[in-house]
Amino acid sequence: MSTEPALPLEQIFRDELDRLATTLRPNTVRAYRNAVNHFLRYLRTQFPQVQTFSDLRRDPHILGWMRFLCQQNPPFCTSTRIVYLAGLQRVLTQLALSGQYSVAGYLIHPGDFPTADSYLPRPLTPQDDRLLQQYLRNKDDLVANGLLLLRATGMRISELFHLPADCLRPLGADQWALLVPLGKLHSERLIPVDDEIRRILARILSLRQHAPIAGTSLYLFPWPGSDFGAYAAWWRALHDAIQQAGCSAPITLHQLRHTFATEMIRAGISLPALMSLLGHKNIRMTLRYVEITLTDLQRQYQQARQQLPTLPLIPQLAALSGPDTTTVPGIPAILRSLADLRHLMEMYRRQLGDDPRSRKIARLINRLAKIVAELDLSGTA
Repeated sequence: MSTEPALPLEQIFRDELDRLATTLRPNTVRAYRNAVNHFLRYLRTQFPQVQTFSDLRRDPHILGWMRFLCQQNPPFCTSTRIVYLAGLQRVLTQLALSGQYSVAGYLIHPGDFPTADSYLPRPLTPQDDRLLQQYLRNKDDLVANGLLLLRATGMRISELFHLPADCLRPLGADQWALLVPLGKLHSERLIPVDDEIRRILARILSLRQHAPIAGTSLYLFPWPGSDFGAYAAWWRALHDAIQQAGCSAPITLHQLRHTFATEMIRAGISLPALMSLLGHKNIRMTLRYVEITLTDLQRQYQQARQQLPTLPLIPQLAALSGPDTTTVPGIPAILRSLADLRHLMEMYRRQLGDDPRSRKIARLINRLAKIVAELDLSGTA
């Protein structure tokens, strides 16, 4: 093995991050850099004697940092801890694979990662959804129409910011789609659009002409500065909109995506189709929206159960309400009457609960079923 370079620890990490920046996306490198910087600040405070890569140990340096993440006030959330551990692990692994540095075993183990919290999507209530969309249509400025486009297509806000001005693509006779460029998962996709989305896009293009940097920007939404600044401005616009619209609860930009996905699954779209629309690479992400619909089903079931005490205990059946002079005597009429009688007896049996008469009535119902079967066979012989 080659001799380990005698470089300061911070220099080693900085050089490796610069190398990773040549192959990874900027946001990924930024996350790794944040994790490494936080770890180095911890070492400078708690273990200033650690100066080189060979000085690093799992215990106490890595394990101490992991405890430090949990002991902050307030403590780092689970997702942040996972991101920090993953970023530092990636950089340490790359340094070990380079062959220039000796590492005694893995400094970060797979079991060190906390279990990620699993949250259900949070779609808007139908009432808040209607109020917000109505307000945005009335406001009718560039950001309001952008929020409507976000709601109508289910895009991520980062994807919306990077939509090209010519994102609308023809697919055939009166068929159009929105081209979503490379984004979070490094893949392009097409989102079918209807007349309403085309109208929103046309309005955006019209309003876009008055934006200060529209002439020099290739994006549908020209915005000076960074994506972070644009996100903050759009979040403030949404915050103002929900207050003016009279919505019942705060709303985040990503909830518009949740609302679109939940609406699609409730409308009966298939999971593979929804997965494609959302740009998911893992079906488990898409399945979360099915859990939302199951929650809806449970809620409706409970509502139905609450209404049962107010319903008639024994429904009135037309066949038993009196003689029907229009019924032609015969096997079909007898079968219908027996079916009504069995239904009536079953409803009464359920009311009895643990009453001994319930078992007797159940036996009578079974006898009627055998009679019906025999009559049915004799009628078709």
